[in-house]
Amino acid sequence: MKLIKAKLLLFGVLVFLSIGCDRVTKDLARQHLAGKEMRSYLSDTFRLAYVENPGAAMSLGAEWAPRAKFWVLSVIPAGVLLLVLAFALVNSARMSMAQLTGFGLVFSGGFGNLFDRFFNDNLVPDFLNVGVSSFRTGIFNVADLCISAGMLLILVFYRKKGMRA
Repeated sequence: MKLIKAKLLLFGVLVFLSIGCDRVTKDLARQHLAGKEMRSYLSDTFRLAYVENPGAAMSLGAEWAPRAKFWVLSVIPAGVLLLVLAFALVNSARMSMAQLTGFGLVFSGGFGNLFDRFFNDNLVPDFLNVGVSSFRTGIFNVADLCISAGMLLILVFYRKKGMRA
């Protein structure tokens, strides 16, 4: 029982810190990058530029009708996030800390972007871009990093070990 409480405490701290980091970096990007030229670092490996994304990853759905965007980019993800959170909490005793961390990162990243959809006129601030020469990522934010890292953890640890019985 003590281990479960410790895992849940760590899960809560991870979620809180991840959401906080996402909020702070988006606010900083808005304050220091919005309306300014793109900034490039390490021989153009890292770029900082502020955009507000009206769609999902790579602006998918940006041109959809408002009702479709609301359901596909807000309501359905909110339901999925509640399921992710419920699954993680219900199964935390059987999960490794790496698995629980993965679910915490996915939840917090999804929550961070969903928060923007609800409180920033359906626009999600993005400001990071990484790449070499013409091989580059799309523009993204810390919440997107959390989702990607969380999914990677879930896939690696479920594939290797499966959920503990």
